[in-house]
Amino acid sequence: MANAERAQPVLTARAAGLVGCSQCGRVHPLGTQTCSVCGAHLESRDTASLQKVWAWLFAGIVVYIPANVYPMLRTSTLGHTTESTIVGGVFDLLDHGAIGIAIIVFVASVIIPVSKFISIAYLAFRVQRGLPGTAAHFHLYEVVEFIGRWSMIDVFVVAILSALVQLNFVASINPGIAAISFALSVAFTMVSANSFDPKLIWDSREGPHT
Repeated sequence: MANAERAQPVLTARAAGLVGCSQCGRVHPLGTQTCSVCGAHLESRDTASLQKVWAWLFAGIVVYIPANVYPMLRTSTLGHTTESTIVGGVFDLLDHGAIGIAIIVFVASVIIPVSKFISIAYLAFRVQRGLPGTAAHFHLYEVVEFIGRWSMIDVFVVAILSALVQLNFVASINPGIAAISFALSVAFTMVSANSFDPKLIWDSREGPHT
């Protein structure tokens, strides 16, 4: 009974000498160069995955700094211009009693981007060090990949306000340089997450393969 309940080891495709096409899903013997169905190049692992992950992640962090330092929004009212950074805008919303909107902006513009930086770096570091992966690490990757697009909410708000509030001298709202930096940061981290080959998470658990 004890032997019957014992978990059986999982046979992976690579351990079985197989490789799947990332485009159409067709399975071929390991070592096949081209998919027989769609003609795509077959590769068991993206050998340059970590290099691309670190490069795009570093680029995202670099442009995220001016996104928080420089103004996200320039508001002109009767000739008087005020500038708001991301965090400054959150405090302005709190002062006006818009607590819910302030929380949404803070989470989308600060919490989520910083969490993505940490999560992607954590996963890449584990893979680089050859530490065994678990289902929790794979789920973390899925969350990072899914939630990345929602960081653009701040840029969308600025774009909508800029399009709607243009009353010449009376009032106008224009995006600041931080809006471009923030959009680039979100795009770079999304590319970084998409460049990560999730199959690498399991490699150290499976052991070396030739």
